[in-house]
Amino acid sequence: TLIILDITEKNERERLRREFTANVSHELKTPLTSISGNAEIIKNGIVKPEDVPHFAENIYKEAGRLISLVNDIIKLSKLDEGGGEITKEPVDLSEIASEVSESLRAQAERRAISSEIHTEKAVIMGIRPILTEMIYNLWENAIKYNKEGGKLYVDIANECQDGRKFVKFSIRDTGIGIPSADLERIFERFYRVDKSHSKEIGGTGLGLSIVKHGARLHGAEITVKSEIDKGSTFIIQFPKEA
Repeated sequence: TLIILDITEKNERERLRREFTANVSHELKTPLTSISGNAEIIKNGIVKPEDVPHFAENIYKEAGRLISLVNDIIKLSKLDEGGGEITKEPVDLSEIASEVSESLRAQAERRAISSEIHTEKAVIMGIRPILTEMIYNLWENAIKYNKEGGKLYVDIANECQDGRKFVKFSIRDTGIGIPSADLERIFERFYRVDKSHSKEIGGTGLGLSIVKHGARLHGAEITVKSEIDKGSTFIIQFPKEA
């Protein structure tokens, strides 16, 4: 029985690896094809001089998308290896929330999204860059998938349940929501609920995978609640050292 389980697990890992490789190839090919096509048009001189900036802008945007994708793949690779050589240290999640809020302020203002933030000093043993990446990804999604003029709510609190101490991070938006059928798959790499909408707002499709891997690395639990046209809530419970 143990041998069968080992083989099953190995086969599943191989399947996921093949699927990831195929997805990466597809995701890389799209911007590269666009860059190549736009560059070829300029190179062959079949574009009016006044239209060159337009094609150059396309190349610039697709190159940026390519860089973001490669960076996210590198981050996931490091998380797959257990976070590399980085050691855990005391990290105050309320400090990270403040930094992320400031980083995304302009993005939120462009969509007239207001924020209601309630935090308290909440220290856990963690890897600061990964925790920042996790909170940033969730916060950015709460802006991207929100409605124009919407709201987002962030809560960070120290809690205790059944004698277990933990820090609860919660972020809720008033956005488009996630269909119940998709909730189990949103943490899969490259999975997009609405491909056309996701393409329109950008993103690599790897953000929530990074959040999931980061949570696993910190022994944290993630729960998601969502209603179509009403919004989504992501909750992460980080264990505290005794």
